[in-house]
Amino acid sequence: MSDLGQFDSDFYQSNYTIDNQDQSSEDSNVYGNIYASREQQTSAQRLPAFVPQEMLMSSGYEGQFFQPASNPDYYSQSSYMDSFDEEPPLLEELGINFNHIWQKTLTVLNPLQPADGSIMNETDLTGPILFCVTLGATLLLAGKVQFGYVYGVSAIGCLVIHTLLNLMSSSGVSCGCVASVLGYCLLPMVFLSSCAIFFSLQGTFGTVLALVVIGWCSLSASKIFISALNMEGQQLLIAYPCALLYGLFALLTVF
Repeated sequence: MSDLGQFDSDFYQSNYTIDNQDQSSEDSNVYGNIYASREQQTSAQRLPAFVPQEMLMSSGYEGQFFQPASNPDYYSQSSYMDSFDEEPPLLEELGINFNHIWQKTLTVLNPLQPADGSIMNETDLTGPILFCVTLGATLLLAGKVQFGYVYGVSAIGCLVIHTLLNLMSSSGVSCGCVASVLGYCLLPMVFLSSCAIFFSLQGTFGTVLALVVIGWCSLSASKIFISALNMEGQQLLIAYPCALLYGLFALLTVF
């Protein structure tokens, strides 16, 4: 037992006593009381920050308080939504006007009808592309693969006629307008190529029919050009190069 007591006394030696424990507990109580008093002071200081609703309403301001409210008609009447209703149709934005296409087609089909210069001066390539493709398709049905010649002759002819018209007229004309007029006036040539599907045009009847179609195309094209460019009295001068151009299409159709 003496050895065990010696072992306990030698195991850990410190100057800490029971009196020290009582003193530390008293210190902790003091610190706790100080912390509690400070907390009560801070809570007492925060209490005046709360303002009752009666004090707010009893202030000297007697006007109306602004209360925002949602307007269900705002989104339906906004300018952003109205902008979609005011936008033009998609075909009109792309430059495709079926009414003008129909009027130009009727003008070509009736060479004696006066042309509207304001409509004919537009750069509309929807009808010309359609007529060129139809001409190539009818030639293909007749056993002639001439798509490359149709496109090549059309491009070269537009450039030549565009140059001649700019030299002859004072106002000038765009290449797109020339291509549009020449393409619309290609419609009678489509009728000629359609006839080549059912019977051969290499004969007297075919030659006469081709000459009539050439005169029809050139007369329509020259009428449109003089009305769009105000070139009165120069229709025959314009009809001659147009007849040469449509004569090439007639050769592709007949032979």
